[in-house]
Amino acid sequence: MMVKLGILVAFAAFLETVSATSLGLVYTEGGMVQGENIRLGFRRHMDVFKGIPFADIPGRFEKPKRHPGWDGVLKTTEYRKRCIQVNVVTIMTDTRGSEDCLYLNIWVPHGRSVSTGLPTMVWIYGGGFIVGGSMGANFLDNYLYSGQEIADRGNVIVVTLGYRVGTMGFLSTGESDLPGNYGLWDQHAAIAWVNRNIRSFGGDPDNITVFGESAGGVSVSFQTLTPHNKGLFKRAISQSGVATCAWAINRNPRRFAEEVALKVGCPTDQTMASCLKMTDPVTLTLAGSISLSSSPDHPVFFNLVLSPVIDGDFVPDEPSNLFHNAAEIDYIAGINDMDGHLFTGLDVPTINRPLADTPIEDMKRLLASYTKKGKAAVDHAYSTYTSTWGSNPSKETIKKTIVAIGTDFNFLVPTQAALYLHAANATTSRTYSYLFSEPNRMAGITLPYPSWMGADHADDLQYVFGKPFTTPLAYWPRYRDLSGYMIAYWTNFARTGDPNKGESSVPATWPKFTSDGHQFLEIHSKMDRSYVGQKMRMRYVHFWTSVLPNLPMTISE
Repeated sequence: MMVKLGILVAFAAFLETVSATSLGLVYTEGGMVQGENIRLGFRRHMDVFKGIPFADIPGRFEKPKRHPGWDGVLKTTEYRKRCIQVNVVTIMTDTRGSEDCLYLNIWVPHGRSVSTGLPTMVWIYGGGFIVGGSMGANFLDNYLYSGQEIADRGNVIVVTLGYRVGTMGFLSTGESDLPGNYGLWDQHAAIAWVNRNIRSFGGDPDNITVFGESAGGVSVSFQTLTPHNKGLFKRAISQSGVATCAWAINRNPRRFAEEVALKVGCPTDQTMASCLKMTDPVTLTLAGSISLSSSPDHPVFFNLVLSPVIDGDFVPDEPSNLFHNAAEIDYIAGINDMDGHLFTGLDVPTINRPLADTPIEDMKRLLASYTKKGKAAVDHAYSTYTSTWGSNPSKETIKKTIVAIGTDFNFLVPTQAALYLHAANATTSRTYSYLFSEPNRMAGITLPYPSWMGADHADDLQYVFGKPFTTPLAYWPRYRDLSGYMIAYWTNFARTGDPNKGESSVPATWPKFTSDGHQFLEIHSKMDRSYVGQKMRMRYVHFWTSVLPNLPMTISE
């Protein structure tokens, strides 16, 4: 009997393998590609394509061009190199990656039959426009940006892409000889390729969502605002970064271009651009290293000088004047409740030392750096942020307030401004706001995470990409709940434009953000209907957007 049972099981497994649902060879505009088919469960398979070229090897400081194509079948089963960038592990003393880096990866889920007409989600990674990649391991052997869990659980196609970063992606003289924004053009080229080719992979070209985090969230925002993407995608999600962030635009690109030129031995006259184009890419990349040293007088965000520029082309105007281009694009934008912690911990290191006092003077110096209007503005900001302190604030209260200042200025306030502008300009589109508040998993266990920590910058990524499911021993059950919620909201939104409606159930109804209601959803492992809020930190948003701009400039003593 056991032998017969064993034969039946083996035969069933054989049938499952033979009848595996797979796209097989896929025809793209460049030629045929063949990926890898993996089995996820009974009658559940997935095709994974790694390293499909979406553009040719880019010319130095040039817009990407279409790939010339290939003969035969291109095996797409290995990740390609990330774009050349400084190596953060060695504190920017060497580089990693290649100039040949404009490739994308695709995950396509299948049920009983080969999928057709699926929503497609295109991921843009962060990294301060300096580093980052979607190719292979991000940390040790963990591939953070694998699209497998999102694709499987949400029944969507997931695409991740490479784009140029650092000097090669964003160096600009502010003139036509070196206009900048090459990394944004790469992203645009990838989105356009997906629009043209995704039907061959079982996707719906009329239902594409672009999503990203940090500099990737800023990039997503710019992709919605540029006139060059008209009709290429339908929805967008910005996590912890929008085009209205102060660090999203470099307003004096010439200065840093001249610094790079001097480092690599190029003149700073009218021949600078041509000399830079002929310089070795490793030398150029290292010359674009940024300083991570900071203080309350010069916050680390001020060092992000390789960011997008207003070039009159991809970014034709101030971002706040371009929201009419996003009038038909459904949009989710939100932040983590302590997004600023990672950065203010560099500016004011005492916030991460439990026994150390944090001088009030450090808080005032940080406010002076952000307000830039002298003593009267600092006094007004200080009174705004200390209004609930009482006469004897605790060490913890002071430290948390400094994190709140960094979070508000760099993330929360510009995101609220972007949401308001999107809602105000919307014609057919919908707008949604969120606050991610699940406390950091290391809070109170290891430095630099104090016991009072909320969600730090990038804490949301592990849940969006389903890490509690892929590495279950590293997470408590509540984290799997949270990951399931986020994947449900994100993929429902990609499918229907409404995070509440789709193939996945959600724990709370997420209301639309409107110009008068300002409602938002707080995302947390224990969330329910009570996690809907209104007018997120309105007192502080009002200060930065309405009060501060109308304060006079004063001379600091």
